[in-house]
Amino acid sequence: MAGKREVLLTDEQWDMVKPFIPEVPRTRRGGRPRADDRACFEGILWVLRSGARWKDLPDWYPSPSTCWRRLAEWEEAGVFVDMWHAFIDELDEQGRINWDEVFMDGSFAPAKKGATTWVKPNVEKVQSGWWWQMAKEYLWHVPSTRRRKRK
Repeated sequence: MAGKREVLLTDEQWDMVKPFIPEVPRTRRGGRPRADDRACFEGILWVLRSGARWKDLPDWYPSPSTCWRRLAEWEEAGVFVDMWHAFIDELDEQGRINWDEVFMDGSFAPAKKGATTWVKPNVEKVQSGWWWQMAKEYLWHVPSTRRRKRK
């Protein structure tokens, strides 16, 4: 893919996120050098922002599988949520987050190929811990719109 790389993360934002990334020791076995953490994080942000498939990730980011594995690695280590917290409140204070459009759930989307019955999801298809964590973050940051009853 030709084109100019879109900057999704400022240097200041990266400086807030970088301390949360665990250092991975180099091995003596050699092999391919590890892909740049910032490039992987921007690739992850590109997929999250665009809603595109991993395989549609532009060529200027590391490979889709590398970005996906890095997300899984950071999520497993519990640092992705910390990285997210590092700048989500700042973006909210700047008014750069539209909370009405932040969180969506496809639970009520039509079934594939016209199927009408609900089938218990396969173990691999169950929502990940990352999904539930993001749902919790959304509910934490968005004030309730439910009106309180007056006495």
